[in-house]
Amino acid sequence: MAGLVILAIMIGYLIISLIVVQLARKTAKKYGGRGWVWGWVAALMMYNLVFWDWIPTVAMHQYACNTEGGFWVYKTPEQWEKENPGVLETLVSPKNAPHTFEGSTDSGNYTFVFFTNDRFRWVVKNSGPHPLNLWREEQKFVDVKTGEVLAKYVDFASSQIRPTGSWQGWKFWLYSPHCAGGDMNESLMLGFKNSLKGSLEE
Repeated sequence: MAGLVILAIMIGYLIISLIVVQLARKTAKKYGGRGWVWGWVAALMMYNLVFWDWIPTVAMHQYACNTEGGFWVYKTPEQWEKENPGVLETLVSPKNAPHTFEGSTDSGNYTFVFFTNDRFRWVVKNSGPHPLNLWREEQKFVDVKTGEVLAKYVDFASSQIRPTGSWQGWKFWLYSPHCAGGDMNESLMLGFKNSLKGSLEE
C-alpha cells in the first residue's frame, strides 16, 4: 500500500515538473529569452528538489565500500587449531545464542556480542547514519583469551532511514543493501564463525 502511495506521489510530481518546465519555456519566450535554456533550468531545479542527494549517495557508498568494505581473515581456523591443539574439541556452543546488547536498534547504533563458546565472541556493530545516508556494519570474531581478532567483515548499506524489513524510506532509489559482494562476504564470515563454534550443547 505504501509503495502505491509513493508511486502516485512520484507520478504527480513528474506531472507538476513537466508543467513547470513548459511554463518556464513559454514565459522565457514571451519576454525574448531562450525557452530551451530556462526549460532546462526549471527541469534541473525540479530534479534537485527531490533527487539532489542521489548521485552523491551512490558515489559515497561506492567510496566507502572500496576503502573500508570487505572480509579479512587474520588467522585461519587451521592456524588457530595448530596453535591451540585439542582445544576446539573441548568447546561447546550454547543453545539459544546468548548475547549482550548495547545501544538502540531504533537509532541504528547498536552492538551485539554473541557468546559462540567459552573461547570466542562474535561482535556485530551497526552505526549510522553516516554522511549521505550510509549505514555501517562491522563484524569481528574474537579470541577472548588473547583478544586477537581472527576475522573481520565490514559492509555498508545506503538508505534514507535505517533499513528495516521492506521499508527504507520514501526515497527508495537511495537504497542499496550491501557493497558489491557484501552478501558473499557476510556468508564467508558466518562460515568462519561456524568452523570454530565447537560441538552443540545438548
